[in-house]
Amino acid sequence: MEFLKVSSKSSPASVAGAIAGMVKDGVPVNIQSVGAGAVNQAVKAVAIARGFLIPTGVDISCAPTFADIEINGETRTAIRIAVYVHRLVPQVGTAKSPDDGATGLM
Repeated sequence: MEFLKVSSKSSPASVAGAIAGMVKDGVPVNIQSVGAGAVNQAVKAVAIARGFLIPTGVDISCAPTFADIEINGETRTAIRIAVYVHRLVPQVGTAKSPDDGATGLM
């Protein structure tokens, strides 16, 4: 499985662009971060990516998990964030039309 690796120095807007691009291309999105600062940047990126995607009819959600990984021969605990895609379907008949019988005149 491939991961977008996010560090505390990663730009959330840049990571969000990568997330949105992968979602639009139908590529599974999985993020990996080590450390509180990196996880913070990753979560901000998911929130920004939602803002990019919702106007296109797509929403995303995420689920975090812990993973033990090895970096330079040392075991570290990473947070892995799986991103799930939800297609938004417009609700038919929920918007009130201007001619719904209520004129406001008495």
